[in-house]
Amino acid sequence: MKLELRGITKRFGPLVANDHIDLMVNPGEIHCLLGENGAGKSTLMNQLYGLLRADAGEIIIDDVPQTFSGPGDAMRAGIGMVHQHFMLIPVFTVAENLMLGHEQTKFGGQLDLPAARAKVREIARRFGFDIDPDSLVEHLPVGVQQRVEIIKALSRDAEILVFDEPTAVLTPQETDELMDIMRQLKDDGVGIVFITHKLREVREVADRITVMRLGKVVGEAEADASNAELASMMVGRSVELTVAKEPAKPGPVSLVVDGLTVVDAAGHTVVKDVGFQVRAGEILAIAGVQGNGQTELTEALFGLHPNTTGSITLNDVELRGRSVRQILDAGAGFIPEDRQEDGLVRDFSIAENLMLDRSYQAPFTKTGRLQLSYLRDFATEKIQEFDVRAQGPDTAVGRLSGGNQQKVVVARELSRELKLLVAAQPTRGVDVGSIEFIHRRIVETRDSGVPVIVVSTELDEVAALADRIAVMYRGRIIGIVPGDTSRDTLGLMMAGELVSTAETAI
Repeated sequence: MKLELRGITKRFGPLVANDHIDLMVNPGEIHCLLGENGAGKSTLMNQLYGLLRADAGEIIIDDVPQTFSGPGDAMRAGIGMVHQHFMLIPVFTVAENLMLGHEQTKFGGQLDLPAARAKVREIARRFGFDIDPDSLVEHLPVGVQQRVEIIKALSRDAEILVFDEPTAVLTPQETDELMDIMRQLKDDGVGIVFITHKLREVREVADRITVMRLGKVVGEAEADASNAELASMMVGRSVELTVAKEPAKPGPVSLVVDGLTVVDAAGHTVVKDVGFQVRAGEILAIAGVQGNGQTELTEALFGLHPNTTGSITLNDVELRGRSVRQILDAGAGFIPEDRQEDGLVRDFSIAENLMLDRSYQAPFTKTGRLQLSYLRDFATEKIQEFDVRAQGPDTAVGRLSGGNQQKVVVARELSRELKLLVAAQPTRGVDVGSIEFIHRRIVETRDSGVPVIVVSTELDEVAALADRIAVMYRGRIIGIVPGDTSRDTLGLMMAGELVSTAETAI
């Protein structure tokens, strides 16, 4: 099936989200739609899938113009979409999710679940997925949930499949598996639109690349285009793809974690007797496959896990047992891994989000009254300093792109006097221009003499930022190695193998 988009235009008030976009996808082709967050990629695909109506332009399939009034029309035309945030019902089984909106019944009006189970097994067998049709979706890992979304689309005979930022929630291993699935789909004749901002992934699978910026197509490229060329097209300027930093000049030990153990609500020990030290003026990166205790470790540092034992001292002050507010007041800054759940209040303005952890303190509050004029000036200054792309400080954070939301979190945490910075997945779901900016600010924080912990599943990010690397496996730190340790060695450690060059964690 051949897909063409001609002159697609979409406006939201004065904002032109898509400006006369042309795009063509051929059968058995992976066409990457590359651009920064907020470039208009998802808006374009939402029109293709019937979630939005274009103000102008045409959608043409096999030379026939189409009009979609909703996703059902798009599905019937052979278009499927795998969303970044999955459209699944967690308490339903895989088979039940497959049927949702396309319910088949047997004689007597009963749902034909056996047919849905058979369809799941058929598609899973075809693509080598290990999925039980009767598994509850809420019990499946994120990577498997994504496979369920793919099965849903294929069960409705999709010949064009749109992947909208599909790796934003995946580990590196799951990302590699998804690339293999996309190649299989391509070999099966499916045309794929792959929306992303990650250059490594584009070069991995793309047959053709279309680059968008500020709602317009700014160019096309072949798969052999360099990272520098693609990044420059995305951002509109040359981008430094490596982190420019001088060697660290570590000072005295500032943070000491000793014997830290965390038990989750289900009674499982998720962090096991972890110990390490971080010096002033250095970055300790914590690497590992997602799900090995990194999330619980960072949350425990900020008093977010009640069932925690061990010791956490910052400049000889014990933090364990203190409230989150007391830990923040002690000078700890926290960039959480999920900005929407834990870092921001989406309905609040940029200005309100920038003072979330200091709203009760001067100069934001005076004699119990919020100082609105100061807050507005402060927010305006930070929007400019941290290059937040927004109409103004009163803009709701939920209306910003992912990269700009992350900049708001970073601006809030770095706009006060810090004695420790913990950044968990600081660039997850963030475009290349924002990555460059966030990395630079993290390095500047280190160079100001602050101890920094960076938690990341992206080995490129770990290698770019780390002065030392601690690797977690099954809740333990199995060793600490220098920042220039090879990817192969780190990969072995992430699989649980000890290496002779590793420091012993305390």
